[in-house]
Amino acid sequence: MVQVTEVPTGAAQSVRRTFHGALGGLLGFVTMSAVAGVLVTVSVTPVVALSGIATTNTISVFENLPGYVNIEPLSQKSDIFATRSDGTFELLASFYDQNRIEVGWDAISPFAKDAAVSGEDPRFYEHGGIDLQGTLRATATTVAGGNTQGGSSITQQYVKNVLVQKCELLTDTSAHDACYNAATETTPDRKLKEMRLAIGVEKKYGKRDILQQYFNITGFGGTVYGIEAAANYYFNTTAANLTLPQAASLVAIVNNPVKFQLDRPASETNGAANGYAANKQRRDYILREMLRYKKITQADYDAAVAAPVEPVITEPSTGCQTAMANAFFCDYVTKILQTDATFGADAATRMLNFRRGGYDVYTTLDLDVQNAAVTTINQQVPKVYAGGDVGAVITSVQVGTGRVLAMTQNKDYSQDPTVQATGANYTGINYATDYAEGGSSGFQPGSTYKVFTLAEWLKEGHSLNDRVDSRRKANWGAFQDSCLGPQNYDKQSWNPRNDANESGANYTALQSTVGSINTGFIGMAKRLDLCGIRRTAEAFGVHRANGNPLSQTAASVIGTNEIAPLTMAVAFAGIANKGVTCSPIAIDRIVGPSGVEIPVPPSVCTQSVDSTVAAGMAYAMRRVMTSGTGRQSNVNTVPSVPMIGKTGTTDGAKDTWMSGASTKVATVVAVVSLTGVLSQRRQFFGRDQIATARHRMWPVVMSVVNAKYGGDAFDELAPKYIPPPVVVAPRVTPPVAPPVAPPVTPPDAPPVIPPDAPPVTPPDAPPVTPPDAPAPPDAEPAPPGQ
Repeated sequence: MVQVTEVPTGAAQSVRRTFHGALGGLLGFVTMSAVAGVLVTVSVTPVVALSGIATTNTISVFENLPGYVNIEPLSQKSDIFATRSDGTFELLASFYDQNRIEVGWDAISPFAKDAAVSGEDPRFYEHGGIDLQGTLRATATTVAGGNTQGGSSITQQYVKNVLVQKCELLTDTSAHDACYNAATETTPDRKLKEMRLAIGVEKKYGKRDILQQYFNITGFGGTVYGIEAAANYYFNTTAANLTLPQAASLVAIVNNPVKFQLDRPASETNGAANGYAANKQRRDYILREMLRYKKITQADYDAAVAAPVEPVITEPSTGCQTAMANAFFCDYVTKILQTDATFGADAATRMLNFRRGGYDVYTTLDLDVQNAAVTTINQQVPKVYAGGDVGAVITSVQVGTGRVLAMTQNKDYSQDPTVQATGANYTGINYATDYAEGGSSGFQPGSTYKVFTLAEWLKEGHSLNDRVDSRRKANWGAFQDSCLGPQNYDKQSWNPRNDANESGANYTALQSTVGSINTGFIGMAKRLDLCGIRRTAEAFGVHRANGNPLSQTAASVIGTNEIAPLTMAVAFAGIANKGVTCSPIAIDRIVGPSGVEIPVPPSVCTQSVDSTVAAGMAYAMRRVMTSGTGRQSNVNTVPSVPMIGKTGTTDGAKDTWMSGASTKVATVVAVVSLTGVLSQRRQFFGRDQIATARHRMWPVVMSVVNAKYGGDAFDELAPKYIPPPVVVAPRVTPPVAPPVAPPVTPPDAPPVIPPDAPPVTPPDAPPVTPPDAPAPPDAEPAPPGQ
């Protein structure tokens, strides 16, 4: 008889197991479970320990052992999509810890179901979770040989996989390892716990549910999990369409994935040269069992065993590198998924959510705009340039929504240091985004940053026609700063120059904007609050890419803060949106594994400046495009719609920018020196000056944008009056000393504007530049007669 002994609550007896004691204990447990139906569950107190007949040894069963495990959602791969012009979706990439696609019962081939039952557990539909015959055989072998042997039912195998999956979700390494060891240790105790849990699963779930989830959870070698992913990977088909020999080959892998997997053609024991002999041997055994249990006919069997094992390895779209030219945008999306609070209260929770995966992520990327950006950047900027370490980036943002429509750069994407070491064309850094979103510290935007001083100028009640002292000098005196106190750089002999050495003494704000006059904007800043300028920039969402506060020195007025191109695109979209800035978003919607949509981070729109201020900015910035430094980009954009813009060139022409917008989309193009010094006006890509590459790329993107999204007239506020010229004393040029602090960022070369000329008020007036004046370097020469 089987002796039953009570064990006090929480106690455990640890004794040396003999063959007869262990076998007797397991036999007693199995017999009672299978025959009498007496099970130990979490609700039973006290726990019983079962011992063998005529022995004094016992096997302990712990009171706190759970009696069942739930069938829970499994880790699945998540997919990221972009939108085609016809509204359909294109897969950019998938990402996962485990390549799994969970499927339902009807999506699994009957061949696979019959192969698993016949080969792994032929009495699956008869037992209650434990195959008594198989367990007794395996137990005897285990105890006698010292190693745990097979014999586990499909339900037991499922239980073991569930316990392992729970371990895989642990983020702490020590906790993960301890959990994994407990779930896989080769001991009779672990087998006994597994048996008990299997009986509990059979009590709670039907056979069909158990077999379905067994197929979804099981590993098929490497990172391939589940029958659907295995069918995709090994045979380029689906689980529903598996042939008989294919189904048997996949079920063969389950028995020993390392030994039987089919993606190692060079293997001597299971490779292409010997027809994947190891897998075929196990496959043919399964086919014999299917024939034995009358799941297939003799003819089916004969044809199947005669068929060669012919895998068609189909690599999944794994990670953003498979998104190719769209990889940097893909990387930006994954950073949002992993870091945005919308997806979890903390980093650990967010990682847990996305390690489980199963999300379909539909992004804002517009492939029409993106493809135009990719094409032109590949044509105009090399991935590797012998003359210096040059980078280029293009990004577009939809006005009024913050949706990121395009994001690309002149590099190939890889996060693998080994790949990066093979050439300078590879990088894992996203030049368009902040450091936290892609690893870039940003770039000086040069004169494109002047628009925020323009905004502050208009906010404070000044007119576009107001003139300021714009003489070049090293004694600017004190600048007002309500946050830090008055700032004075005279001791440093700070003497910023104009890009074309313009010497006008009293430019208007409009002339300084159209011609990008450095000293004009310094003169404007003298009459403003440096802290106010900084706050106005911040109101447009502008911030330094490295997370540090914006600098608010006088030099920052002409663009010395390092800003991400995406940030500038968002700001220009805010100007185009009547002063309402919308934070960038890259995800339109997310559908979870159950088909339910998950909330995504929304764009937050705020009124950065009053609409009348934005209208004044639009008036000036549209004339940058029609008669100023942005004219070359403007005239080459077809179809033409009203557009605003601002160019930027940093010290020594190291970086060049073209930033602008229609009323529908803002686009920023930047060509930058990544490391070292690059003089873009003195160096060339083939025959073309590097400094003008921005004006060759921006129109290509905006032409596609205008054709697709259109564009309306801007609300523009023209100056109400033209003030007389300000009479100033003759200019005395002080000694020019190199600035010590702060850094200098010259603007783009402007048109030559007479210093005392009145500003142009009519919206459609011709360029301010006289017909015989030389064209600025950043502008296309005026056609004859203009």
